[in-house]
Amino acid sequence: MEYVIRPITPADIDAVWDIEKMCFSVPWSRQSFVLEVEKNRCARYVVAEHSGAVVGYGGMWLVVDEAHITNIAVHPLFRRKGIGRAILKALMMEAHGMGIEKMTLEVRASNVEAQRLYKKLGFVEVGVRKGYYSDNAEDAIIMWNFSISRTLGLTRGE
Repeated sequence: MEYVIRPITPADIDAVWDIEKMCFSVPWSRQSFVLEVEKNRCARYVVAEHSGAVVGYGGMWLVVDEAHITNIAVHPLFRRKGIGRAILKALMMEAHGMGIEKMTLEVRASNVEAQRLYKKLGFVEVGVRKGYYSDNAEDAIIMWNFSISRTLGLTRGE
């Protein structure tokens, strides 16, 4: 399956919000995505596009010398095709290009599949946020990648 990872545009927001609602029990509001894309200078978002349709997205906040993944989601019909991995790698490349070497995220303790992906891309578990998720008080696993360039097989100058 062919897909393209590209920067998000305001025209993508409705499709991203539709995927958000399908994937998360407590989805962000549409307005949150509008603000992230149009106003937040510290945010970077990408979408995965297949045959002209948005099938996934991911975002991060850039805070000083760290990148914090805000969300990654793939439409249920397009999962297990490498799209989530490609989205995360694109965000890692963007952060690396800005001189950032460290990236963090939180993931539901029950989301073993996502944790497996993150570990394959150099993330390690460093802690737990007890009762982090408001819908069911599930714990979040805190994960970090402390060397994006090593994960991507790059040097800092590339």
